[in-house]
This record gives sequence, structure tokens and C-alpha cells, in this order.
Amino acid sequence: MSARAIRASFSGQLRALFALTKPRVVGLIVFTAVIGMFLATPGMVPPRCLVAGALGIALAAGAAAAINCLIERRIDALMRRTRWRPLPRGELTAAQTLVFAGALGGIGLSILFHFVNALTMWLTVATFIGYAVIYTVLLKPATPQNIVIGGASGAMPPVLGWAAVSGEVSVEALLLFLIIFVWTPPHFWALALYRTEEYAKAGVPMLPVTHGKEYTRLQVLLYTLILFVASLLPFTVRMSGWLYLGAAIILGSVFVGYAVRMVLAYSDALARKAFRYSILYLALLFAALLVDHYL
Repeated sequence: MSARAIRASFSGQLRALFALTKPRVVGLIVFTAVIGMFLATPGMVPPRCLVAGALGIALAAGAAAAINCLIERRIDALMRRTRWRPLPRGELTAAQTLVFAGALGGIGLSILFHFVNALTMWLTVATFIGYAVIYTVLLKPATPQNIVIGGASGAMPPVLGWAAVSGEVSVEALLLFLIIFVWTPPHFWALALYRTEEYAKAGVPMLPVTHGKEYTRLQVLLYTLILFVASLLPFTVRMSGWLYLGAAIILGSVFVGYAVRMVLAYSDALARKAFRYSILYLALLFAALLVDHYL
């Protein structure tokens, strides 16, 4: 094999390993964790804590994503949305994935333990187990409430960030957790609505597969209304001010509008728009929290 072929093969494997970490998902995780860090202190986050905390959380999240890809490689091969992933395409082996995930997770947890604090490290371990084991192995193939219960692990990043700076988990951190926890079902069910046939083919009991699209759309509306109320709690406990309140009302109203339209006049195109908006909603909501915090 020529040197060029070896370099091409090596770079291809690096790209495949990077894809295993679900970088866009990890990016949102790190973003909300960093917001949690800044909200935990009236001043600025110490640079060492900021860098080590973000890096450790990112590596641990990437490791959990890789384990998720490994466990779900059969399901991923059956779904158009995920069949491009490295394991279904045969670009990586199960052994390579395990070694990569173990190394990534081990380094991430070590960074958190040595450069942040033990609480953040143990909370990250619990989050890893919640996503890679409880959600992926136990809940997703067994119950249509998988994303509701399993959403607890996805809601942990701002708590991890808060603990990294303050060394504790306060009521304010739990409010951040609650917002993401309630956000997860309407976010993910919007995706599941226009991917129902794929989930059914893969044998995954997502809510629109087991209870139908009409029932799922009503659940999306219900959770979006609950989310709207939950997003106002930081203002009610004086964690944030008027700027955040205005942003929460505007962003939440748009989200509720999508949910109402899906109930009254559903289309897959509308569900796609709602799914994409849900990501923008969370990013802007947390950005508003950060800006308001320093005003």
C-alpha cells in the first residue's frame, strides 16, 4: 500500500471516529454546560475550570454517543437518517468503537476529576450510564416513553456545568435541568412524526408507532405548553430578569404555534420545521439566560 493510500485510510478512519461522537449533538451539550458554568457564578468562570470542564464533558458525551452508535448499529442500518453512520457502513469494527469510546470516556472523566472536581466527574458518570445503558439498552427498545424517561440524561449538561463551578447542585441548576427535560419530548417526537415508518421498520416503539400520529401530536402540544411554563421559572425565582422573560415568551410562543399547527393541519414538512426550530429555541433560550445574567 502506498503512503498516499495509508494516509487516506488513516484520515478516513479519523473522520469515521469523529462521526461516531455525534459532533452536532455534543456541540449543543457543551453549549448548555458552558451556560450552566457562567450562570453558577456572578463573575467570570476561571479559565482552567471553563476549559477543563468543557473538554471533559465533551469527551465523555462523545464516548456515550459512540457506545450508542455501537449498540444501535442494526437499527441505524435500517433507517435513512442513520444508515450513513460509520458502523452500518462497515467503516469501523465493534472492537475499534469500544476501544475508542473507552479511551475517550476515560480521558474525559480523568480531566474532570483532576482539573474540575469529583462531583462533576461522578455526575458525568451517571449521565453516561443514563444515556448509553439505561436509555439505549433498556428504554428505547421497550417503551414509547423512552425519550421522556431517558431525557433525564440529556438534561444533565447545565447541571454538570453548574457543579463544575460551584461544587454543588442548586435549585437553579435543577431549573435548567427541568427546561431541557421537558423540551426533549416535543423536540424528539417532532422528528419521530416524520420518521414514523422508519422507526416502525426498525422495530423501535416510538410514540407515533405505538399510539399513532394524532395522539403524538397532542402530546407534543401538551409538552410544549408545559415547556412554556417551565421556561418562565428562572424569572419567577429571580434567577433572571426581564430580558430573559421577554425572550422566553417570544421563543415559547413560536414553539407553541408550531405545536398547535401540527395538531390542526399536520404535514411532514411542518414537523421538520418544528424539529429544526426546537434546536434553535433551546440555543436561543440559553443564550438569553447568559446575556441576561451579565446585564
